[in-house]
Amino acid sequence: MEYDVRFLAALALAFLTHAATAQEIVVSAAASLTNAFRDIGKAFEAQHAGAKVTFNFAASDVLVTQIAKGAPADVFASADQEAMHRGVTANVVLPDTRRDFAANALVLVVPAAATPPAALADLVEQRFRKIALGSPQTVPAGRYAKEALDAAKLWGPLESRLVFAQNVRQVLDYVARSEAEAGFVYATDAAIMADRVKVAFDVPTSTPVRYPVAVVQGSKHPDLARAFVAYVASDAGQQILRRYGFRAP
Repeated sequence: MEYDVRFLAALALAFLTHAATAQEIVVSAAASLTNAFRDIGKAFEAQHAGAKVTFNFAASDVLVTQIAKGAPADVFASADQEAMHRGVTANVVLPDTRRDFAANALVLVVPAAATPPAALADLVEQRFRKIALGSPQTVPAGRYAKEALDAAKLWGPLESRLVFAQNVRQVLDYVARSEAEAGFVYATDAAIMADRVKVAFDVPTSTPVRYPVAVVQGSKHPDLARAFVAYVASDAGQQILRRYGFRAP
């Protein structure tokens, strides 16, 4: 019994020591960053003993709303400047920590077996019955897509065929499952399903597709959150992002 008591005491001490030293940060990041950020999180943890990175992936505007309503978060990474601007305006991120860390391109994709259109104007063809994009109200990729369709004077003619998704990965799934004949996603998203979707062409956007990141106001572990932001921008973090097709900001 004496051995058991000592063993349990030692176990309890070890647990308390771990609880006192371990630090967990929550990173709220745009859905298009899912694969790359998971790898970055593992690499970051390997370099920071006792650190744990937990991710919350969703549409950028949804994440800002969550944080503003009190959802736990230490770092916010957005797929466009508008969502980050909202974070600054709502006083939920620290402006002095904000920095661009990656760039991307908007592309039009079709199911792998389909014949792609040659240009945006071809989307008026009757074979494109459903065209998927993120909701422009909450999804940066949807805002980029609307901007491109507006510039081509196609929003009105195509509006009845548009299917709005909650995030860019949902758009990718719609097209991959042939539930939509075309969809607007990022080049990095298309690359992870190259066997199920086909890129028709890059979609020109007057607004550059750039990703900003910042530390969240009131982070419980601000030093670790700042370290994560720095790691994303470091050579090691950038190499991981390049591996997934992201470009220099």
